[in-house]
Amino acid sequence: MKLTSEQRIQLHEFNNLTKSLSFNMYDVCYTKTKEERESYIQYIDEQYNAERLTKILKNVTDIIGAHVLNVAQQNYVPQGASVTILVSEGPVVEVPNESYEESPGPLPDSVVMQLDKSHITVHTYPEYHPNEGISTFRADIDVSTCGEISPLKALNYLIHSFDTDIMTMDYRVRGFTRDINGEKLFIDHDINSIQNYIPEQVKDAYDMIDVNVYPQNIFHTKCKLKEFDLNNYLFGYTKDKLSKNERNEITDRLKIEMDEIFYGKNMKPFSG
Repeated sequence: MKLTSEQRIQLHEFNNLTKSLSFNMYDVCYTKTKEERESYIQYIDEQYNAERLTKILKNVTDIIGAHVLNVAQQNYVPQGASVTILVSEGPVVEVPNESYEESPGPLPDSVVMQLDKSHITVHTYPEYHPNEGISTFRADIDVSTCGEISPLKALNYLIHSFDTDIMTMDYRVRGFTRDINGEKLFIDHDINSIQNYIPEQVKDAYDMIDVNVYPQNIFHTKCKLKEFDLNNYLFGYTKDKLSKNERNEITDRLKIEMDEIFYGKNMKPFSG
């Protein structure tokens, strides 16, 4: 069902569809000692504290044209933070044509669309392996909207807001609305893949896998960074400080960690 702006469906009163985007990102780091691990966790808590996360989510609300009703934020001990924003807006008078196109959304210097009652949340999970010297930072962001547009337009900005090695994204349209004749509509826009909302330069940098259930309007995409530079995964020093054997061992550990996150299962260490 491909619609132009002139062919928009006349709905019966409010659009009752719920569109939800879950964006999960992972940052992996090698932290050999307790001091390195504690420094990495402290760095993450400073970089992604509740105040900065609130700013990121408020930029998301700007991109999708929402109005903030309430903000709840919390930093946790020993680490981590959470933010929840409730948003709403007045009736949608005119939906921009762009909302019907599968394309990356804007960065926060422009506002292109609106939505009705909704919420946006983020939770962070700094974590470490007790024996293998691997520390991992995960952030989960959920954008749930009701109405005529999709939260996928915020995806481009979310990707640019985090330095991430692995991303998983889930998008689902739930419920139904009706046209003026009473016929149920279970989705009101075309979507082929979440990848269509990701800029080409980002897609070029990642290996990507789609798992979509089209009849149920469920879309899943996961991404793993292609290029591996050990210097990007060391905290406080560079690989030239390590022996060749150390570099190989650390590289193997990091790649196992990233593969396990990407494929969602425990894996045996590399041999050789």
